[in-house]
Amino acid sequence: MFVKRTLFVQLEEAVTERQIEVLAVLSKLADAWNAGDAAAYASHFTEDADYVTFFGMNMPGRATIESAHRALFEGPLKGSKLVAGGGEPKVRFVRPDVAIAVSGGGSSLSGGKPEPGRESTLTYVLVKESDGWRVASFQNTRVSDPAAGAPSGGERRTLG
Repeated sequence: MFVKRTLFVQLEEAVTERQIEVLAVLSKLADAWNAGDAAAYASHFTEDADYVTFFGMNMPGRATIESAHRALFEGPLKGSKLVAGGGEPKVRFVRPDVAIAVSGGGSSLSGGKPEPGRESTLTYVLVKESDGWRVASFQNTRVSDPAAGAPSGGERRTLG
């Protein structure tokens, strides 16, 4: 019985350590955003990452993610801050080297709570590479009132 209990405790500690590593990546993403540093922000994505914006545009690849965020940080989102919401991000592992993290939050132009209409549910798929965890896929979904009706259909958009 002691062996099983010891193994369980070791597995539990390993999961906790991996969760801490994944949460650290999300924290570094927020730090880079808050500094307006597109290169640092993009560095946390895999070379071939997919980044789906709140309005459905796909930005494929780290280079595209960096250039798009550079334009945002120098333009309409200059000085914006990422603000967490909905408590601690939830992290689960589909394999030891693949994690899914879901969190709430959004960008704030004032530095406080996200302005109305800017709150999102953020979904990350992270993979463990030789030098640490990176985001392989990201989806930003704006929180909306289902009673207001679904958005109208449109063509799928890809940037890059």
